Amino acid sequence: FTGWPTDRVLEELITRMDRAGGVHIIVLDEIDNLVTRAGDGLLYNLTSLNTSLRSSRCCIIGISNDLNFTQQLDPRVTSRLSQEDLVFHPYGAPEIQDILSERVKTGLREGVIEEGVLELCSALAAQEHGDARRALDLLRISVQKAEQRAQKNVDRRHVRLAQSQLEYDQVTPVLKTLPLHQKLLVLAIKLNEDNGLRNISTGEAYRTYSEACMKISVEPLTPRRISSLLNELDTLGLIMARNVSKGRGGRSKQVNSAIPKGVDAVSTMSDSEPLIAEAALGRYNLQTHL
Repeated sequence: FTGWPTDRVLEELITRMDRAGGVHIIVLDEIDNLVTRAGDGLLYNLTSLNTSLRSSRCCIIGISNDLNFTQQLDPRVTSRLSQEDLVFHPYGAPEIQDILSERVKTGLREGVIEEGVLELCSALAAQEHGDARRALDLLRISVQKAEQRAQKNVDRRHVRLAQSQLEYDQVTPVLKTLPLHQKLLVLAIKLNEDNGLRNISTGEAYRTYSEACMKISVEPLTPRRISSLLNELDTLGLIMARNVSKGRGGRSKQVNSAIPKGVDAVSTMSDSEPLIAEAALGRYNLQTHL
């Protein structure tokens, strides 16, 4: 179907389902991304397939991490979906450990994995949204670390090494591909934290960001735009942002870096943008309080 227009694909789909007869199940993984890229028109057409089928029927299973994405759909699509929600909760550490145990039985020699390794992999993965794939990656890299050191057993130290590598591999590509102003914003947050500041207000982050812009002769963005960029950095997992109440003074946002300590954020960003290295030089008017 590659290169075919959507209407031709739908016609072929109808033809093949009717030819086979019976009930067909269409599974759409990350259905929210499909709607984001193609709009909800395609989903509307898919929910209308049964009106065109003569000797068969179909149903749709949509998989998404966004429980609320259907709220953004056209009401006509929502009514046609007649959806029934089935929520799969994140795995807990014991469930992840069971998955790892089964993989170890089929993939590794008995006795290779020392006590506490599977428990640590499971606990670390459970802390990150209960992702079993994360635990499997940790276990796989832990085994590789032991092999690289010509060690016959895998212990908890190898898991910690694997965790550091995974964090580095996940964060560095994101840092390198950030637009300039987001890089400058990350730099501003890191400079404040290196100076002992925690729970950095958006005002403090903006002041340091503006100084960085001046050092490299770049026009700063507006505070409103910077607030939006902070939300994007929070979504990317590079910072932790939280809204705090100031009583009659309203609400403000405080941010902290979420970049692992083993990652040199400034150096990583400088590799892809020399202006960051230039902006990092010199003195800044930074506040200091814990």
